[in-house]
Amino acid sequence: MVTTPAYPSAVSTELQPQGECGVVADEVSGTDRRRSVPALGVVAAVDLGASSGRVMLGRVGPNELSVHPVARFANNPVRTMDGLHWNILELYRQVLGGLRRAVREEPGLKSAAVDSWAVDYALLRGDRMLANPFHYRDERTAAGVARAHGFVPPAELYARNGLQFLPFNTLYQLTADHLAGNLDDADSMLLIPDLLTYWLTGHKVAERTNASTTGLVDIHSGQWDTNLITSLGLPPILFPALVDAGSQVGPLLPAVVADIGSTGGLQIVTTGSHDTASAVAAVPMTSDDGAYISCGTWSLVGVELEAPVLSEASRQANFTNESGVDGRVRYLRNVMGLWLLSESIRCWERAGASAGLGALLAEAASVPASSVSVFDVDDPRFLSPGDMPTRIGAHCAEHGLRSPRTRAETVRSIIESLAAAYATTLRAAADLSGKSIRIVHIIGGGSQNELLCQATADRTGLPVLAGPVEATAIGNVLVQARTQGLATGTLENLRALVADTYTPTRYLPRNVAMPGPHSPLRASRSPAKEAFAATHAE
Repeated sequence: MVTTPAYPSAVSTELQPQGECGVVADEVSGTDRRRSVPALGVVAAVDLGASSGRVMLGRVGPNELSVHPVARFANNPVRTMDGLHWNILELYRQVLGGLRRAVREEPGLKSAAVDSWAVDYALLRGDRMLANPFHYRDERTAAGVARAHGFVPPAELYARNGLQFLPFNTLYQLTADHLAGNLDDADSMLLIPDLLTYWLTGHKVAERTNASTTGLVDIHSGQWDTNLITSLGLPPILFPALVDAGSQVGPLLPAVVADIGSTGGLQIVTTGSHDTASAVAAVPMTSDDGAYISCGTWSLVGVELEAPVLSEASRQANFTNESGVDGRVRYLRNVMGLWLLSESIRCWERAGASAGLGALLAEAASVPASSVSVFDVDDPRFLSPGDMPTRIGAHCAEHGLRSPRTRAETVRSIIESLAAAYATTLRAAADLSGKSIRIVHIIGGGSQNELLCQATADRTGLPVLAGPVEATAIGNVLVQARTQGLATGTLENLRALVADTYTPTRYLPRNVAMPGPHSPLRASRSPAKEAFAATHAE
């Protein structure tokens, strides 16, 4: 039995699938599940990123929050004859090893939860995985995009799911699989964190924040959009029951208990299983005028809202409305991110050159920002693995820009182009949502990149607060901690705990040509609040 979290409604709920799509029905018991907060407790966060994974222990108590790693491991995709795949069995082996070390260090570990990147999935028949999951950078999805848009036009899709167009969104991948006959033998589809949760517990569920990235969840009801699913020719039986972040899934399977050496009391719960949802939950925002950049392989740039923005202008700007923890809306755009830098480094290393990140950033810092080209980081040519420096040079040449001539210029050009994209995206977010932005929070691995943080402050004209680095793991831990009674209150209470225990690095804008320091980014429409209200008139 899967139970939902006590917050924010503080009621006990049992979730039962109804109909072919696992539609969830709520039954309110009226029992207040709030508990007194114990002195201290420990939970484990399994945090899988697109290039690496980690298992972190999180210690939470009154005015106390800390995380530390017990396992880190690479996440390297594998190319076979039929395309690019995730090595999901190796990832699961590493996760088991990390949990083994976690229970050895903390025998009283209360729970664990899994988060990962979005959109990718495994197809199953019964308890058997039919094939290794495809990587979202695999080229197979073009046919799925054309077929899906033939059935449902892009404008209608946006009105129904609120998602930014990305060619690898789950609905396009599933449509491509349908065309290839890959769905014929499948009776369930599990997103990556749900797959690992199933292997740990034997329970198939779909956590809501990650499910919202599939493009198959109704933006208004928060349930699987059965009509859309059938319109695309997809079998509704594939989709398991939706559950909220913070739901109790169940105990470990006996075989897993024996494997990791647990006493059997460890529970698996759901967190914001889309890693960005967990990361945003840990943004130390203490006011409602902050924006966030979750900066890693991708950069997720946006604001948090109470309701989606579904205007045609929002669709044309390619903004997405994804579910956040506690029903919040993550209104954001995906920007290509540090993938550009990491793939460039891989290219240089393959050529035999020493390419340490620290040394490259130091060299790039000596290159004047005004001397390098600012290019469109979201050009589709940058999506797939390959010779990124050559692609950047070709893009610049095609658009009348000066191509970088050295590695340092390439790195500086990437940094300045990312910062410019962040600034453009944040201005659009303010304009489209009607929300003023006075401060920018950069979280994740990119918060350690001083050159990028300063460039972002300069190009937005706003103060930047960088950190925490492990925001995703912290958010994962906090949602679990609240479920286990180690923390209490709203999302704002959880963020206040982050703000009290992690000190960010502050960067102030230096470029007077940009909006002045502390001058908020405001919506260009007037009056902004009326425009925002009109967006939600329905």
